[in-house]
Amino acid sequence: MQTKIEKIDSSSALAIKIIDDYSEEELDFLSFREKLALANISHPEKKREWSTARVAIKDALDSLSVPYPGFFKDEHGKSQSMNGTGYVSLSHTQGYAGAIFHREYPVGMDMDFVREKILKIGKRFLDPDELDFLENDPVHFTLAWSAKESIFKCQGKKGVSFRDNILLEPFEKGSTVIKGKIRGTDYADHHYQVQAQVLGDVILTYTIW
Repeated sequence: MQTKIEKIDSSSALAIKIIDDYSEEELDFLSFREKLALANISHPEKKREWSTARVAIKDALDSLSVPYPGFFKDEHGKSQSMNGTGYVSLSHTQGYAGAIFHREYPVGMDMDFVREKILKIGKRFLDPDELDFLENDPVHFTLAWSAKESIFKCQGKKGVSFRDNILLEPFEKGSTVIKGKIRGTDYADHHYQVQAQVLGDVILTYTIW
């Protein structure tokens, strides 16, 4: 998978970048607050992931002709724009970082590298009904995990259990849309449509409220 910039519609776009090193000049678009946050990251790989995700959101914004406002994490750990305009979700996995932006609606995005070991931990994040329809296949399980992660990020609040509160409708391994909902919390009664793509060994999912 290479760099990917996708304008979803006139209000939203996503971008995926290969994790790389960026110079101060290349990151000059960051806000002062973000530059301080970056300076406080001591681990080299974490720095690269953080920087690449910000370059990705800049690319997504550029495709929509939206100025970069700077972003911060709220008390729930969700990224928010510093000028209060638009919604963003960031993600990274082995070798890649990405972001999605929407002018008007909350978004959630996730990327995950497909690994065999996910089959061993399925019971930790899957409802028994989901285990019934999922094939014993790491791609199918990773799609389920990633879809739940995108839903979790979109709703944007802590205290939501992947296994107990996020329920997916049956879907096939080749599905490009995964439907799900949150139940049993104050954030219930909303149904999500998660877009899903298999990009080599990486699963990409995103949802728009």
